[in-house]
Amino acid sequence: MAEKVARLGIKREKDMMYFIKDGAVWKVPRKQPGQPKGRQEKVADGGFTQDNNYIYFLDKDGDVSRAARAVGGQKRAKKAKKPPKKKAAKKAKKPPKKKAAKKAKKPPKKKGRR
Repeated sequence: MAEKVARLGIKREKDMMYFIKDGAVWKVPRKQPGQPKGRQEKVADGGFTQDNNYIYFLDKDGDVSRAARAVGGQKRAKKAKKPPKKKAAKKAKKPPKKKAAKKAKKPPKKKGRR
């Protein structure tokens, strides 16, 4: 699937991220919580030019490889349309429930002389 572009034999270091930029291999420390961002460092010059139709990466042997870029993603299978739902027959309405009797109100206080 992937083809080798440059044989460099780079030994990977722990907690470092490797990437390919402008035909060279670069490394940068992985981001750690509470740590400042690290500076990128050039590891080796591959001596090749990159093509936008391929993705370039550092393989397990430490060599630069490339794989065809999947443009547009994968085609999806079309979903079968569901038949329209049939409306259920209207049910007879139940008579409304009677509300519980309200508590008797207290008679209003008489306003009298003081």
